[in-house]
Amino acid sequence: MMHPALTQQFDLSGRVALVTGGSGALGRAMARGLALAGARVALLARRPEKLEAAVAEILQNGGEALALSGDVLDQKALERAREVLLQHWGRLDILVNSAGGNVPEATLHPGQNIFSLTEAAFRAVIDLNLMGTILPTLVFGEVMARQRQGVIVNISSMAATRVLTRVVGYSAAKAAVENFTRWMAVELARTYGEGLRVNAIAPGFFLGEQNRHLLVHEDGSLTERGQAILAHTPMGRFGEADDLIGTLIWLCSDASRFVTGVVVPVDGGFSIFTGI
Repeated sequence: MMHPALTQQFDLSGRVALVTGGSGALGRAMARGLALAGARVALLARRPEKLEAAVAEILQNGGEALALSGDVLDQKALERAREVLLQHWGRLDILVNSAGGNVPEATLHPGQNIFSLTEAAFRAVIDLNLMGTILPTLVFGEVMARQRQGVIVNISSMAATRVLTRVVGYSAAKAAVENFTRWMAVELARTYGEGLRVNAIAPGFFLGEQNRHLLVHEDGSLTERGQAILAHTPMGRFGEADDLIGTLIWLCSDASRFVTGVVVPVDGGFSIFTGI
C-alpha cells in the first residue's frame, strides 16, 4: 500500500481545474482524470450536447463538474466563462489547454504540394492551436497570478519536433505552443514566484475524430500512414485517451512542484525511435 504522505502528493482534493476542449476525446478523459484525483472540474467547449454529456459523466461518478460554454478564440466569451467559474467556485488552480487539433483544409492530400495550402487554412490551424492556447492562458492565468498559485498544462504534439508530412500548419502551431510554454514558465515563476508552473504534454498518435481518416480505413484496417506510424512506435499501438491521465495528474499535483517549462512525451516511444 502506498504511504499516505506519498498519496497526498498526487491528491488534487479542494483544487479547481478548467479543461478547454472538454468535450473532445482527450479533453474529456483528462477532465475525468482530474475529477478522480479529487479536483472540481469545469469543462469549456463550444458544442453543448457533447459538453453536457462530459459533465454528466463526471457527476455520475461522484465528482464535481461545471459546464462552461465558450470558444477559445473569443476573448470576451472566455472572460464571461471566467466570471461564471469564479462565482461558482471562487478560485482556479489548474488550467489544461486541451482545445486544438488539425484542420481538414490545412491537411495536404495526396497529389497536393505545400503551395496548395491557402493562407486561410494556414491561419485557421495556427489560430486554433496557438491562439487557442494563448488566449485562455492570458484570461484564466490572470486569476492564478493574483493567487500566486496555479498550474497550466498545454497540449503539444509529436508534430512540434518531428517532421510529419502533410500537416505543416499544425506542426508550426504546436512548435509555437512549446515555445510559449517555456516562455510562460520562466515569466510566471520570475514574476509571481514558484507557485506558478507551466508545462506541456506531447501526445503521440491517438485515434480521434480529426485524424481517424488519416490512420485507419472505414473497415478499421490501417492506412499506409497508420502502418508507418505503428512501425515507428516501439509499443506498437495507438495511444488511448486514458494514457494521458497519469502524466497530467503528476504535472498538476505537488509531486511535480519543482517541474516547470518541460514538455513530456506520452507517445509509446515514437519520439525516440529512428526506425532502425
